[in-house]
Amino acid sequence: MSYLDTATGHVVSNLNVEQRAGFIRRTYGHVAMAIAAMAFFCALLLQIGAGPVLLSFLGGGTLNYLIYIGVFIGAGILADNWARSEHSLTMHYVALLGYAFVEAVVVTPALFSATMYNPSAIMNAAITTAALVTGLTYIAFTTKKDFSFLGPYLAVGGIIAMGTCIAGAVFEFQLGLFIISAIVLLAAGFILYNTSNIIHVYQEHQHVAAALGLFASIALMFRFVLSLFMSFGDD
Repeated sequence: MSYLDTATGHVVSNLNVEQRAGFIRRTYGHVAMAIAAMAFFCALLLQIGAGPVLLSFLGGGTLNYLIYIGVFIGAGILADNWARSEHSLTMHYVALLGYAFVEAVVVTPALFSATMYNPSAIMNAAITTAALVTGLTYIAFTTKKDFSFLGPYLAVGGIIAMGTCIAGAVFEFQLGLFIISAIVLLAAGFILYNTSNIIHVYQEHQHVAAALGLFASIALMFRFVLSLFMSFGDD
């Protein structure tokens, strides 16, 4: 990963206490901004009636679902590259807010279904996600352990999870509670990994990229925790 340059002296772990604290505050401030932007975009999409349209598109066949996943993956790669690049700070914000919009598009069909069949699932999922993120953040900050070694394992797990979702669309089977729970566990690993990177390995000017990575992990966890609560409430 080319952005990890611990010899420069500008990596977070090499900063003094005040600089490190400032970087962490900026990063989490941007994570909060991205979450707020996603919530706003979700509310807007539901308000203008995009929920049933997106849900209908997803139910329109395997090709539609693969397009949906492809757009999500492509947007994630593009946003991450922009946020890590040496482009202007404006481009970094475009990447973060643009990805927040993509996440809103992805989660809106599930939110629409929840509002129709199990409204309490949304709040339950939000509270559960917040509690899990808080616990994982506490672990990363109190142990001060560098969890970057998890990267290759999480990458393999992510590929397996994505392949399972695609297989479900192609062969038309529902993701069971075990698979959904496994993806929630994978998201927890990503949160721990990204939180550790915020503490140890990002460069001082990469607070937007750091925020994007953590936000993406939190959004992933919320989507599948919501799926869990929707499964529990399914008659």
